[in-house]
Amino acid sequence: MTPFGAKLRFYRERKGLSQADLAAAVGVSAAYLSALEHGRRGRPGFDLVQRLIGQLGIIWDEAEEMMALARLSHPKIVIDTGGLDPRATELANRLARQMRDLDGKTLDQLLDILRAAEKPATPRRRR
Repeated sequence: MTPFGAKLRFYRERKGLSQADLAAAVGVSAAYLSALEHGRRGRPGFDLVQRLIGQLGIIWDEAEEMMALARLSHPKIVIDTGGLDPRATELANRLARQMRDLDGKTLDQLLDILRAAEKPATPRRRR
């Protein structure tokens, strides 16, 4: 399951909606919505996230969180470490090899380190 999928399921169940009902309301199949919740589909597009937010009555900070989670919820990623410090390549390979064996505490520790080192996003220009 992805972070977006887990949060989507939380909001859908809190609202008392079935996957089929929410899927019909936002114009996707129930199978696609199920795949999003279970992490078998990549991150959803901006328009779909907006429709889900609207249908689920999510506002303000929670809506921003859903958008951020959608960006961070691609279950199959590729990391290009070409031209980076050799330690970056080692880190990417070790994570790929050992990800399934990491416990919750270790995942939290790694995430805390990465979040602390994260640079603020630069605003995108609209065309």
